[in-house]
Amino acid sequence: MRFGCLALKLDMAHRNIPIFIPHLGCPNQCVFCNQRSISGCREFREEDVREQIERALSTVSAEDEAQIAFFGGSFTGIDRSQMIRLLDLAQSYVCAGRVSSIRLSTRPDYIDSEILEILSRYSVREIELGLQSMDDAVLSACRRGHTAAQAEQACRAVVEAGFTLVGQMMIGLPGADPESEIETAEKICALGASACRIYPTVVFYDTPLCEMVRKGSYIPLELSEAVKRSADVLRVFRMHGVRCIRLGLCASDGLTDPDTVMAGPNHPALGEMVYGELAYASLRTAVEQAGLCGKDLVLHVPEREVSRVVGQHRQNILRLERETNTRIKKIVGDTKATQIIPIEQQEENLQCI
Repeated sequence: MRFGCLALKLDMAHRNIPIFIPHLGCPNQCVFCNQRSISGCREFREEDVREQIERALSTVSAEDEAQIAFFGGSFTGIDRSQMIRLLDLAQSYVCAGRVSSIRLSTRPDYIDSEILEILSRYSVREIELGLQSMDDAVLSACRRGHTAAQAEQACRAVVEAGFTLVGQMMIGLPGADPESEIETAEKICALGASACRIYPTVVFYDTPLCEMVRKGSYIPLELSEAVKRSADVLRVFRMHGVRCIRLGLCASDGLTDPDTVMAGPNHPALGEMVYGELAYASLRTAVEQAGLCGKDLVLHVPEREVSRVVGQHRQNILRLERETNTRIKKIVGDTKATQIIPIEQQEENLQCI
């Protein structure tokens, strides 16, 4: 039976209070993983957690919905007594009305009925599973230490226990290809995920993957390829109504340090580039299907979508003109739906996408 200490308020902005537990609970080091570099957290001290929460809460507006999130390691794999102490601490903030709920990330092979029963005693809302791939060959190449079947079983158990499932997957892993990545996305959707995170593989120093690059047994994705493959899986999630809550690693000082990142598609605007790729694909399809190739066009675009439709440095517009022989005469950010208007036609002939 779960605690019920706080009635949630409506129409709130959501704020995570991240508590990073780098590598705690992880039974092995996957070839790509250096959580200390990714999170910027070099060590974990349980006695510092309360101070971290208080410091974060001091920046949260009373109108916002705050959530304590245990990230970075495999939360359900840490020492059981420590896990319960951390949950008790987080729950005290829920019961005091200072946060709304708890979320955590973990490995699929550290989910079972006993763990889910413990979590159900607390206000745990979301469980994020680091699935990375649903292809056994890829999992083996990455030294994940679990199978795709175990990942599927964990996903089903989380959903059946009443938690919200968030599936994390990676692009460009050793042994992966676009087809296996799309299949992974399809399986995550079919297993009941409500949200996802997509991480193109970045090569960090002090990882086995770094040594694989040096030996030539792994070639990191170029940025353009990472954008395309990420857009392909994002399209799958969108088709199934699964919300993407993160695309690419979260920017931090460590990720801009040349002593931290060796290679790979590490770009601060990667997410916007992926959304721009999707916008371009929709735009080109609409132009072609409407028979507007070779014409002068005006684009009416929702204000919040202008940058994605235009692309960085106007690359989507330049690409569209080059590949469809069109000329974009004007871009107007004032309508609810993107509309393509040939210069010589009237408004009643708008093509909408």
